[in-house]
Amino acid sequence: MAKRRLTERQRERIGAIQERRRKKLEQHADQALSEVSETAPREGKVITRHGQNLIVSDGTEHYTHCLSRQNIGQVVCGDRVVWQSTDDGQGVVTAVLPRDTALIRPNFSGEARALAANISQIVIVLAPEPPPSQYLVDQYLVAAEQIGVTTLIALNKRDLMDQTAIDSFEQQFGHYEKIGYPVIEISAKFEHGLDPLIERLNNQTSILVGQSGVGKSSLIMALLPDIDIQIGRLSEASGMGCHTTSATTLYDLPSGGHLIDSPGVRSFRLGELAPEALAQGFIEFRDFLGHCKFSNCSHQQEPSCALKEAVEQGKIHPQRLSNYLHMLQGLNPSH
Repeated sequence: MAKRRLTERQRERIGAIQERRRKKLEQHADQALSEVSETAPREGKVITRHGQNLIVSDGTEHYTHCLSRQNIGQVVCGDRVVWQSTDDGQGVVTAVLPRDTALIRPNFSGEARALAANISQIVIVLAPEPPPSQYLVDQYLVAAEQIGVTTLIALNKRDLMDQTAIDSFEQQFGHYEKIGYPVIEISAKFEHGLDPLIERLNNQTSILVGQSGVGKSSLIMALLPDIDIQIGRLSEASGMGCHTTSATTLYDLPSGGHLIDSPGVRSFRLGELAPEALAQGFIEFRDFLGHCKFSNCSHQQEPSCALKEAVEQGKIHPQRLSNYLHMLQGLNPSH
């Protein structure tokens, strides 16, 4: 079913509501800032954000509930920030430090919004059910290439698959490993079944992405034996109980590194992207771009198209070219 487009009046009404919320939050933050104690500003990391509320870690197991100054822009999970304590034992975030990376996607009104900041790895989780989508995988891969992070494709629930199912999966997704994206098979049901994933999470700040039902929540429970303790610290700091777990949240991994769980990445779509940038997001295309007979080649019907010739020669998987053309059509509806 096609998504309902917002009318201009609806966009204006939503914008007005958001502006009122921003002003109200700014008043709260300004009031809190007036109560800042004499302690010096310190650096921290945003563990989670829930509406107006931020939970900030100072690098220890201590979390602080903070508000944010409005003039510093949007603050998201994973951001490194400068904050100051207030007299009531809470805090105010006064600055956001430069981000290394940010995973961006458009919100319901089409505005680009960061989901998480300073990630170093995207883990695309697939499973036998729901049937894995090559198109969704390619969207994630393009996004990863745009921000310059590594990507891992993890087939979860391997225990539910017989050899026929494995052969079918490898036929559909085996080409990703050939072009440089590692593919691993994992299962929490097997002894050491998660070892291939744990090894690749070490010393990384990873975000798990994938369709609803692929087992992300179960993976997080298995990877974080102390998750109840971490959630307890979040709840105590926020005063909001378990509601904090419905927001994008950063957890500490016992083997080193961090794991971000985001309910906002069960579906995904690319934001504004130049056609040239989209093409660069398909890494195996790069050797062939610019070598078509026509400079404005659409890579569909034109003769001597370098991308189509690469497909015929087995250097580009046909589904990858098909997905690229579909995404290109989305960027340029009149194309």
